[in-house]
Amino acid sequence: MDLFTGVLPFLHVAEERSFRKAAERLGVTVAAVSKAVRKLEEELGARLLERTSRQVALTSEGIAFLERAREAVAQIRAARETVAQAHRAPRGPVTVSLPFILGPVLLPRLARLQARHPQLTLHVRMSDRLSKLVEEQVDVAIRVGGMEDSSLVARRLISTRWMTLASPAYLARHGTPEHPSLLERHACLKFVDPRGITREWHFRESPGGDKAGVVRTRAAIDVDHGPALLDLAAAGAGLCQVLDFMSDARLREGALVEVLAEYAAEGPPVHALCLPGRQSVPRVRALLQHLVEELRAVTAW
Repeated sequence: MDLFTGVLPFLHVAEERSFRKAAERLGVTVAAVSKAVRKLEEELGARLLERTSRQVALTSEGIAFLERAREAVAQIRAARETVAQAHRAPRGPVTVSLPFILGPVLLPRLARLQARHPQLTLHVRMSDRLSKLVEEQVDVAIRVGGMEDSSLVARRLISTRWMTLASPAYLARHGTPEHPSLLERHACLKFVDPRGITREWHFRESPGGDKAGVVRTRAAIDVDHGPALLDLAAAGAGLCQVLDFMSDARLREGALVEVLAEYAAEGPPVHALCLPGRQSVPRVRALLQHLVEELRAVTAW
């Protein structure tokens, strides 16, 4: 029990780099915080903090323990909140991290969630990097692609496919490619990721086949913003390849049409990620269920 009771004081001191500020957060005396951290260090047999008259710094052991302590406290808080709110309507704050590419798809659906549960407060954070859920106090991160952190709980929201698009005006001038190998004759508009790498295009090797491969083409124009590819293609600059959920409005308007549909390859899935135990918190569970229901209803995907 002594080991557990010292964790929260240590966590606050480590985050604030101050015993005084940690004591203010906990509503206790500085002496009480100092004593709790000292007893924790004695239990662990390791020094977690270096103390001077001017500052508090983490030791290497303290840095390692801090990461695990944050995870443990987050899970305990989630468990307590789950029990406390088990019979209540979803309420309180939910912080959601979204990549910019999914904003047009998910923001209207999040608005409907808040209308459905007015006691929820949604904090939406737009970012293309993978958020550190604990440190940034993110409840749910929505991400496109594979899982990099196996410690997170992932819920698959949708599958995707790659769509190759062009404007009717461009196709009228240059013709419609009947096979991916013919793309070398066309102006290709390509995406450059944050690492500066140009994304190559993916196609099935045969119409409707299971096996897919990469078709390398020269970029007539490359751009580091996904929606800009659609703008360029709609302006008649060439063909682009994007994930299907990005193109819905342009296809409905007739600004773009799909080509090589029979060779369209499967794209990366979209997942909702959260910390273990967090998915059971009523307000987080309401968010996940709402997104699953909304996105499964989109039969085009």
